[in-house]
Amino acid sequence: MTPAVEIQGLTKFYKSFQALDGVSFNVQPGDFFGFLGPNGAGKTTTIAAITGLANFQTGSVRVFGHDVRADYRQSRRLVGLVPQEFNFDPFLSAEQILFFEGGYFGLSRAEARSRADELLKTFDLWDKRKGNYKKLSGGMKRRLLIARALMHKPKVLILDEPTAGVDLELRHHLWDFLRRLNKDGTTIFLTTHYIEEAEKLCSRIGVIHQGRIVAMDATGDLIQRMTGDQVELYFKMPAAGLPDALKALPVFLEENGTRLRFEERHQIVSSVLRILHEEKMDVEKINVRRPTLEDAFLKLTGKKSGIAI
Repeated sequence: MTPAVEIQGLTKFYKSFQALDGVSFNVQPGDFFGFLGPNGAGKTTTIAAITGLANFQTGSVRVFGHDVRADYRQSRRLVGLVPQEFNFDPFLSAEQILFFEGGYFGLSRAEARSRADELLKTFDLWDKRKGNYKKLSGGMKRRLLIARALMHKPKVLILDEPTAGVDLELRHHLWDFLRRLNKDGTTIFLTTHYIEEAEKLCSRIGVIHQGRIVAMDATGDLIQRMTGDQVELYFKMPAAGLPDALKALPVFLEENGTRLRFEERHQIVSSVLRILHEEKMDVEKINVRRPTLEDAFLKLTGKKSGIAI
């Protein structure tokens, strides 16, 4: 099967700064792919290379087999891009923005009009279609960005932090819409700083850090491979310190000696409980938390998730 997006050995420099260092990965048709990384990791640069907005020094990028350099027009027709920032023409209304976008991609006037009307209704923008787009709320502008990217019915939809700054209700509406779009066959390539968003939506995850791919796997497999269950033991009496027998194990004494935290790997929990019993340290409560994508992300990048990375 021809990959929806195929990247091989991609290297990109901005003067002396290397933004991408031999990046290689594939996104298969029908994937809901999450591309994660801290600020400056190379996510937006990778997207710019896929869409022809940035040149690159070495490597290749193909969209459904079409080289983005040698066959730019065909590859670009296959991609819809939702950027981070609002980049609309300030003199156009919402319906004009969509109508002209259709023209850029070769839709006839009738096709562009019909498609624009359809998307304005789908994204609940119909009543605002003729007004100045600058008067739209932030959430409406975000919906208009997505509608514009879908005007030419792309096979790949790339979303660069599409829910940044939107309220919780709109975020869940957008999640539902993207799930339906993906179910109908559109390949989705998502970048986000909301790790929960990627975990809920994406079937596969790639993590980029300092311009290099550091992980690429199915979401559940990546989580299980990178981290085990998170175990917390709470003591009846605060411990003055770790017993010598525990110091050789990857455990952490926290909360003024009242909590012992560790990751369950290689049946370490049985060893910990045995040592605590021998040391007569009474455990009052045990919490076991299933690992999350955020746990895996932290281990891979050393960065916390969230918009303030």
